[in-house]
Amino acid sequence: MKKQTVIPRKKRGPPATGKGEPVVVRMHPPMLAGLDGWIARQKQPFPSRPEAVRRLVELGLTEKTKSAPSERQRAAFADLASKEIDSLTVGASDDAEKASRKRRLIKGPEEFREHRVDLPKVKGK
Repeated sequence: MKKQTVIPRKKRGPPATGKGEPVVVRMHPPMLAGLDGWIARQKQPFPSRPEAVRRLVELGLTEKTKSAPSERQRAAFADLASKEIDSLTVGASDDAEKASRKRRLIKGPEEFREHRVDLPKVKGK
């Protein structure tokens, strides 16, 4: 009897290039233009678009974000603003009006106070 040989079947599809999870992203022309511009500023050999996206995501995830100013910094900023406002309102009317204007300038418009990131959030709202 003749010996049987088993020939493994070839796998279909493109070769596996990595073990990561594929992520599909849609980009509009302005964002693609920005991505292509970033690629053009890199050293040769230029990265492909997927490689550029991977590098940019890695940069974004490793970049340290600025934290909100500390209480000490807030006090220093408020003091600097107060001194600057005092220098601008030297010839102003009575002290109560001057103090009211200063308070309004330092705190900012009422409509925007809840959106400021440099101020602590008011509890109970």
